[in-house]
Amino acid sequence: MSDGGHLSRAATHAGSDGYLPRLVDPWIAEILDSAPAVMITGPRAAGKTTTASRHARRVVRLDEESEALAFRADPDAALRGLPEPVLLDEWQECPGVLGAVKRAVDSQRQPGRFIIAGSVRTEFDPALWPGTGRLIRVAMHPLTAAERLGSGSRPFLSRLLDDAPPMPAPDTPDLRGYVELAVVGGFPEPATQLQGRVRDAWFETYLTQLTVHRPGPPNGPDPARIGAFFQAYAFNTAGVVNDATLAGTAGINHRTCVAYTRLLIDEGAIGQLPAWSSNLLKRLTRSPKRYVADTGLWAAAVSADASVVMSNGDLLGRLIETFVVNQLRAESVVDPCRPRLYHLRDREGRHEIDVIADLGARGVIAIEIKAHSAPGARDARHLLWLRDQLGHRFVAGAVLHTGPRHFRLAEGIEAIPISALWG
Repeated sequence: MSDGGHLSRAATHAGSDGYLPRLVDPWIAEILDSAPAVMITGPRAAGKTTTASRHARRVVRLDEESEALAFRADPDAALRGLPEPVLLDEWQECPGVLGAVKRAVDSQRQPGRFIIAGSVRTEFDPALWPGTGRLIRVAMHPLTAAERLGSGSRPFLSRLLDDAPPMPAPDTPDLRGYVELAVVGGFPEPATQLQGRVRDAWFETYLTQLTVHRPGPPNGPDPARIGAFFQAYAFNTAGVVNDATLAGTAGINHRTCVAYTRLLIDEGAIGQLPAWSSNLLKRLTRSPKRYVADTGLWAAAVSADASVVMSNGDLLGRLIETFVVNQLRAESVVDPCRPRLYHLRDREGRHEIDVIADLGARGVIAIEIKAHSAPGARDARHLLWLRDQLGHRFVAGAVLHTGPRHFRLAEGIEAIPISALWG
């Protein structure tokens, strides 16, 4: 696969120790300044440990038996006296540590005590209950283009609310440049250190290990079946597809489809945008829109490099939309506007909008994503419809596209190059 054009030079934006600052760094620091504990969640190999370590005075690796022994035997005693903030990495290897953190926080509630990092588990997992009300969660995503380039710009959605709207990056890619950027993905190691066949092998290995260290019965989850399910999911990324279709494509039953979906969401490998609803609009679908959480992982799952994507219009549209949505999902974690991201589609399919950012009392931002360079009035028709339906609740609309120009399409609706995400 190609190296992603100008973004292949991302490592030059790292600090002297090779660290690429992450979007969540200031947010983690702010939390630790006033709250006792933070939990960093996200996919494996997204850089959680590297980032968390920079905010800690002491790192405890619970996936190393020599360090885990004391925490399994007596987690309260093991925590006592450690220099704080203390990072408890790979907490899921010793889940009892969460109870110890709860008790420590309850007895001495001062800021900056604990950082917890590791694999996500579903919110229904009893192991997470002790953290309720004591842990502030921070979801960490793979690298965004802004992080790879060292861009210090504010989150895109917050900038849309400014009087001066977001502007494209000076070196805006063309369509192929966007595709090359996207197929590299955002996992730090393959994105900044590996190339060609070695990077491809990294992703193939990642795919085969999606469910490693997951608890379950002896006969599940089956690696072959979950691999088939993930591939089916990848081919339907950026789509509203029901469980029956995914299950049929992967050769599994409905119950297994639901279980695999939850498992892969927990692993951070996939994500969903829920359907948006409003009492101002009727007959909207309730089905989520599905996304692979990293476009490099998507490219590996569907066996597509930049040339394959450029020759297939369906793959092209899905890749560009998935790439943009993943950037917005990562930024939403740190955006002071606290946007909740959705999609909109009515049951008849007459109106659909790729991203609805609900800002609560501030209103709604609506975004369409187009894999072409010259959007026109037709590309904004669903945004115009929503603007007229919502009135003052509609605060901004954008058609993100692969061309170089920023221009107005209609009142309150702008055509903006995708590179404005990091411009």
